[in-house]
Amino acid sequence: MNLIRKILNQLLNILAGGSFFAMVLLTCWQVLTRYVFKRPSSWSEELVSYLFAWMTLLGSSLVVGERGHMNIPLLMDRVNFQSKKLLAIFSEVVACLFAGIILVFGGIQITSLAMGQMTSSLGIPIGFFYIVLPLSGILNIFYTILNIADILKNRITTETVNESVRAAAKAGKEA
Repeated sequence: MNLIRKILNQLLNILAGGSFFAMVLLTCWQVLTRYVFKRPSSWSEELVSYLFAWMTLLGSSLVVGERGHMNIPLLMDRVNFQSKKLLAIFSEVVACLFAGIILVFGGIQITSLAMGQMTSSLGIPIGFFYIVLPLSGILNIFYTILNIADILKNRITTETVNESVRAAAKAGKEA
């Protein structure tokens, strides 16, 4: 499973990074056509906005895979190891439900609705750009399942940031 996670992470890094690189190039093209050629390129501006959505959603899937999503350690700092493990699993289940209901189910609904609408400058169905919603949801579900398996096998630490900082400070004082 770690090999699958590693390959998927590399693929998502390439796709999200490629989207960002394309956005930079297209934005430079937009500036060049607007201020140098005095004929602004409308298609590039539209494509940049869609690429931004793709980059954001693919990047968020990477964050889910790394368990880098926001959390509040107030409760985690006060409970024992077993409770931390249960809370970490609960957190992953909530993320999985969100991905399934909002991103996959809702994404499929909006993608199918948007297939009948065309983009103003590019002239292709908007639904093609919305496909990233269910795709990101499926990736998030996959990552949350991997995360739960790793939590159960103690491959992912349930230590909070505050505990890590305290442990590092204590180690520094002892040295």
